[in-house]
Amino acid sequence: MGYILKTMKEKLKEELEKIKSEGLYRSLPDIDEGAGKYILAGGKKLLNLASNNYLGISEKEELVSESAAALRLFGCSSGASRVVTGNFSLYNSLEREMAEFKETESCLVLNTGFMANLAVIASIATRHTAVFSDKLNHASIIDGIKLSGANHIRYRHNDTAHLAELLEQYKDTKEKIIVTDSVFSMDGDRANLAEIVQLAERYGALTVVDEAHATGVLGHGRGLAHELGLEKRIDIHMGTFSKALGSFGAYIAGNSDITDYIRNKGRAFIFTTSLPPAVIGANIGALKWLKHNPDSGYNLLQKAENLRSALNKAGFDTADSSTQIIPVIIGDNFAVQQAGKLLEDAGIKVGVIRPPTVPEGTARLRLSVRLDLNDDEILHVISSVRGLKNA
Repeated sequence: MGYILKTMKEKLKEELEKIKSEGLYRSLPDIDEGAGKYILAGGKKLLNLASNNYLGISEKEELVSESAAALRLFGCSSGASRVVTGNFSLYNSLEREMAEFKETESCLVLNTGFMANLAVIASIATRHTAVFSDKLNHASIIDGIKLSGANHIRYRHNDTAHLAELLEQYKDTKEKIIVTDSVFSMDGDRANLAEIVQLAERYGALTVVDEAHATGVLGHGRGLAHELGLEKRIDIHMGTFSKALGSFGAYIAGNSDITDYIRNKGRAFIFTTSLPPAVIGANIGALKWLKHNPDSGYNLLQKAENLRSALNKAGFDTADSSTQIIPVIIGDNFAVQQAGKLLEDAGIKVGVIRPPTVPEGTARLRLSVRLDLNDDEILHVISSVRGLKNA
């Protein structure tokens, strides 16, 4: 036994050294404070373009006051899973409000977006199901398919012609699901939802759409499906409170039979302590803020377009981004880390993204545009990124 353990430890050490040699080693950044517009990292103040707090509302009074009220009333913990005693009236209120906001029959709140995708896919798909998944879908979707034991069929990114070919090949499979992100988290582009829905209806497939990076931004905050008028033709909507809505947690919205089924079969929902009451309160506050600021997403996208256009004119590859997520493709794993360090020296924090998060050879800077950026800050970002050309 000792020999086996030693061998495994040595293998892990060798794997770590390999990760380092390929420029893929990850360490946790030393952040002193903040998801706000400016953060403190190692005692240095940095403009924060590495956060998913797209609307900049995590510190808004609407969220803080609702969170504090829930904390005072219910304490720090829910105390159990929601199917036992961890389902206060507050949770039911959030689900009713979210279902109304999404214009669906029902809603189910879960702890994270990752867990929501696991709960959806692993509960409704089986080894008899063919799941058609965009090649750039989030890791949680991939893991959900693996857990379900379903036949995982990947189609080329945003290639609905390829999806149609695959659906035709599996037309005799009774159980079919098409699952896609609506906004892709590392490219900032949008799924071809209209064509996906048409194919799903033609081939009798269930549709699951992950609106994590579209919630709060597109469709007056309701997501890409609502922006395109497709909300009633999509079976399952998933989204999060942890990005543009400035809090934490996730939701599944759709037909009441579907949410009821996931409530009964979703292991990622059943077997975990529910979110703390303070988080639920903040989520309610975020929805209130969003309902009073329906054009905030549109204004955010305008800021992003101005920044993206300037970077494109400067010769940077921003892929097919059309949202608040702007990738700057660098390619080399070591070069992208150096670029990230140079931007930090200029007072800007961005995401430094490498494989396996993105495909080999496409390491990138990920700029998350925020609604609270002013014109001078945007000009500073443009100037600093341009400066990478001369580094």
